Amino acid sequence: MRLSTKGRYAVMAMADLAKSGGDRAVTLGEIAARQDISLPYLEQLFARLRRSGLVKSVRGPGGGYRLAQPPAQTCVADIVTAVDEPLDAVRCGNGPKGCMPSGERCLTHDLWDDLGRHIHAYLAGVSLEDVVSGRLARSRPVEAA
Repeated sequence: MRLSTKGRYAVMAMADLAKSGGDRAVTLGEIAARQDISLPYLEQLFARLRRSGLVKSVRGPGGGYRLAQPPAQTCVADIVTAVDEPLDAVRCGNGPKGCMPSGERCLTHDLWDDLGRHIHAYLAGVSLEDVVSGRLARSRPVEAA
C-alpha cells in the first residue's frame, strides 16, 4: 500500500487547521503557505473534505475553513478516506475475483489484506488532536521481531 499525496496532504492541511484555527476560520492560502502545498490542490482536497462533513466553509470577510468537529473527534482514517484514498494493501481489492489470471486470489492476499486492516485500525485510532499535540512521537512502542 502506498499513501499518495492526496491522503498525506489532506492530513497535513487538517492538522494545520486544527492547530491554527481555534475560534477563527483559516484560509486555504494560509494553510498552503505554511505547509508548502499548492493552493489549487488544497482547493480540490477541501471540496472533498467539506462534502464528507469534516470541515465547514465560512464565507465573507474573515472567511475560510473550520473543523466541523473538535480535533479529538476527527480521526486520520476519516480524512484519508474522505479524499478517496483507499487503505487497501491488496492489489485485487476485496471483491470476489482475485488478481491472478485464473481469477483466484494470489498467495499473499491474506497477508496484504491483514496489513490493510491494521493500517486502517491504527489511523482510526489517531485523532487530529493526537497529531497536533505531539502525542504520537515515539509514544507507541514498536515490537521487534
